Amino acid sequence: MPTALLLENLHPQARTILEAAGFDVITRTGALDEPELVEALSGVQVLGIRSKTQVTAAALAAAPDLEVVGAFCIGTNQVDLQAAAERGIAVFNAPFSNTRSVVEIAIADIIALTRRLTVLDKEMHDGVWNKSATGAHEVRGRTLGIVGYGNIGTQLSVLAENLGMSVVFYDTAEKLALGNARRMETLDELLETADVVTLHVDGRSGNAGMFGAKQLARMRPGAIFLNLSRGFVVDYAALRDAVVSGHVAGAAVDVFPDEPKRKGDPFESELRGLPNVILSPHTGGSTEEAQEAIGRFVANKIRDHLATGSTNLSVNLPNLALDQRPEWHRLAYLHRNVPGVLAKINATLAEHGVNIEGQLLATRGELGYVVTDVGSAVAPAVVDALAAQPESLRLRLLS
Repeated sequence: MPTALLLENLHPQARTILEAAGFDVITRTGALDEPELVEALSGVQVLGIRSKTQVTAAALAAAPDLEVVGAFCIGTNQVDLQAAAERGIAVFNAPFSNTRSVVEIAIADIIALTRRLTVLDKEMHDGVWNKSATGAHEVRGRTLGIVGYGNIGTQLSVLAENLGMSVVFYDTAEKLALGNARRMETLDELLETADVVTLHVDGRSGNAGMFGAKQLARMRPGAIFLNLSRGFVVDYAALRDAVVSGHVAGAAVDVFPDEPKRKGDPFESELRGLPNVILSPHTGGSTEEAQEAIGRFVANKIRDHLATGSTNLSVNLPNLALDQRPEWHRLAYLHRNVPGVLAKINATLAEHGVNIEGQLLATRGELGYVVTDVGSAVAPAVVDALAAQPESLRLRLLS
């Protein structure tokens, strides 16, 4: 019975799916640091995390039984993907499941900041009645600038347009503009055009520090700023200065460079206490609907990978979408992508009298993944011969 370790309060749906598939499931509420994770992974085949637990190369090296990591979130920068791939450990995430939740909180933040609801709410709670239209605006007719036009950015574009906003976007990759959205050739062009700037970039290392004092200064005076993407992409000290000076009229921030590991831990930020600034604890995608969808999606990917060898939508291994074929025996062979590996596999099988019923190959950079279905049981000598090849990274026999 494979063992799954699920951390960080994953949705119960994940446990239900894995237990139904025959897994022994262990759950722990918070994130683990590296020494704790190394100890906890002993004898574990499946690790489920969210964004707080850092799955380092050292942790992976200390977990010889680990076969798959499920990131129950969008981002995977908390996992050393290359180290995982080198050990034949598949990594899956949920790239679409919480998109709508993030988009809705972005819309809510934009309206709240544009109407200065945070300021009015605080004054009312302090017993101050300050009925005034000063500084409050409709979002209709204003321009939204989206930096990063991926799954979230495109859906936000559609909803914002339905609210009557004009939409411009900037992305380093070519993207199809939806509705009346217009592509900006440079980030500076977007910043000089938009009344609201919202970041929806991914966690690649090249995005670190991409938005600082220079970019904030290029924004239109009185514009609104949102970051619901990654904490390390923004210089928050510079954002504080821009808010205090009045150049930025308001901000909403959901992600931070250093975030508490557990619920209830203290939180510090230079943005605390600023007027018309909304701070949320990395909950952009944290709705009950999104968490259930994520739990279901990633758990199903984990189950299917271990049962069939399928790597469809894995973020670090060559992708093959596979069905279960109970009438056959399956060899799932991850290897270095060099010439001649497929010929060696087939020659080895032929030498041992193993007949191939079906075979699929996919490559991804330096990695190759061959899945071979055979009609008879595979002798240990065959497995040993294939695993002994110098190109071999991981071989799994699925019956």
